[in-house]
Amino acid sequence: MTDDSERGYTIVRTFDAPQDLVWQCLTTPEHFAVWYGGHDGQMKDMVVDARVGGEWGGTMVLPNGYSMRWAGEFKEVDPTSHLVLAFTLPDEAPAGEYDLFHFDLVERDGKTELTLRQSGGHLTDEQYVEARTGTNSFLDVLEEHLATLR
Repeated sequence: MTDDSERGYTIVRTFDAPQDLVWQCLTTPEHFAVWYGGHDGQMKDMVVDARVGGEWGGTMVLPNGYSMRWAGEFKEVDPTSHLVLAFTLPDEAPAGEYDLFHFDLVERDGKTELTLRQSGGHLTDEQYVEARTGTNSFLDVLEEHLATLR
């Protein structure tokens, strides 16, 4: 039997960019704000303090004017290869409820393989399917952004 906290999804993507550049996009507010939110969401007021216990968050504004505040903290930071971020929507989720993004990066021949896992068990299976689709759209924008940085 699987612990609910392990429920979630995994995405593996390869980016045509060196590992240190992908890492910068995951750990600096000016880059994080570009890709987080996909094509439709625009991040405002980004904070990214990439150290264990450091906070991250911002407000995602959607084209219809709806906004949602994201907040969380860095749980694990192994520079250029591994991150774990806790995240929640503090205005919508019960207090203390969060999911985790696990990022693992490996460079091969100048390209970076990123394995991203969302876990936590706070969503239904259907919501995890939707979250996976949304996260893939964020990673599409990350790929486009990385192309502008090379």
